[in-house]
Amino acid sequence: MVRHRHVLSSIAAAALVLAATVGGALSSDLRDTAAAATSGTLATTAGCGKAPTLTSGTRTIQSSGQNRTYILRIPDGYDRNHPYRLIFGFHWLNGSANSVASAGYYGLAPLSNNSTIFVAPQGIDAGWANTNGRDLTLFDDISRQIENDLCVDTTQRFALGWSYGGAMSYAVACARPTVVRAVTVLSGANLSGCNGGTQPVAYFGIHGTYDSVLNISMGRSLRDTFVRNNGCTAQSPREPSRGSLTHITTTYSGCRAGYPVQWAAFDGDHTPSPVDGSSSPNDSRTWTSGEIWRFFTQFASTPPPTTAPPTTPPTTTPPTTPPPTTPPPTGGPGACAATYRAVNTWPGGFQAEVTVANTTATTINGWTVRLPLADGQAISSLWNGVTTGTTGVVTVRNAPYNGTVGANASTTFGFTATGNGAIAPGTITCTSP
Repeated sequence: MVRHRHVLSSIAAAALVLAATVGGALSSDLRDTAAAATSGTLATTAGCGKAPTLTSGTRTIQSSGQNRTYILRIPDGYDRNHPYRLIFGFHWLNGSANSVASAGYYGLAPLSNNSTIFVAPQGIDAGWANTNGRDLTLFDDISRQIENDLCVDTTQRFALGWSYGGAMSYAVACARPTVVRAVTVLSGANLSGCNGGTQPVAYFGIHGTYDSVLNISMGRSLRDTFVRNNGCTAQSPREPSRGSLTHITTTYSGCRAGYPVQWAAFDGDHTPSPVDGSSSPNDSRTWTSGEIWRFFTQFASTPPPTTAPPTTPPTTTPPTTPPPTTPPPTGGPGACAATYRAVNTWPGGFQAEVTVANTTATTINGWTVRLPLADGQAISSLWNGVTTGTTGVVTVRNAPYNGTVGANASTTFGFTATGNGAIAPGTITCTSP
């Protein structure tokens, strides 16, 4: 994927445009399906059961009196009676819808196994200023056009984007909380506005600790909006130290059922494709795609909880002190066990997860898993661990931040690989010093 780096002057200009950014009305028919989705009724769209007229490719639509475009990707073998997941992927400043589509919608399309309809809208002036809510209106208009023609599961709408695209995804979460089930914001900031911003939405933020374009403090601020909205327990998640070339993903505790908040900080700059153990971003090796896909697909095809959120935000303010940079205290020797689980498969590849459990009554410090892959399987990306080798018997050791496992506790690492995912690995072993 060609990644255009933002320049600070461009971001500053975008921030100035924000002064004109507000609102955008949610169309009545989209609001109706959203209301159905949050009232306990699984709403399918008007396009279900109809022979579709839309096809994959670049589409043109009238929105706010302008001709706008987007790229649509319909699953192979589309079934008009099957409600599909719908994901919007917003491009970065000076990026394009084609950039997002050609890179597999931030790497999610290869993981989807034809389970998802993907949309990549094109921003005006290659950005998402959202002046007078025009880009929110575009989101509404594209959603309406797709859902009137294709079969969409209205409890499975998502949005994500990097940088300016992350800002637009945040704006969607703020303004359309009953429409989108969850969003992921990669290296974002409040550049496209936050009209509303008081209702819960499942949220995953990803940001580099030394982002030179949009400081990580901006990403933390977006995250904390939904920490409050979702009723999560405020905390300062651990973040990796400079030079560690790792990432740390934290799932907040105490959140309202169905509205998790997740935060991943990585030792790196302004990029959507960080790679553990390397200072060079790489789309095919990054851990972000796998973690985002896992975050989105955790939500079953059912409406979110219907209990009303609090009318006022919690009075507790998240701590502002910097996260610790030192590793957690170490433990002693012990024993561990490893359990393999296939998360998703698609033609020519798969995603899997291994749970490492401490089976003793004392803390262990460090673990090593030996994972015998089947012939033809090769790991392409791995997170929450350090791997030696990619084929045959692969050795995975703990990352610097998850080697200490408490008594009867567990941790996980995950990976994507090429090959036949229907074949489970051989006998997996786990050892600890």
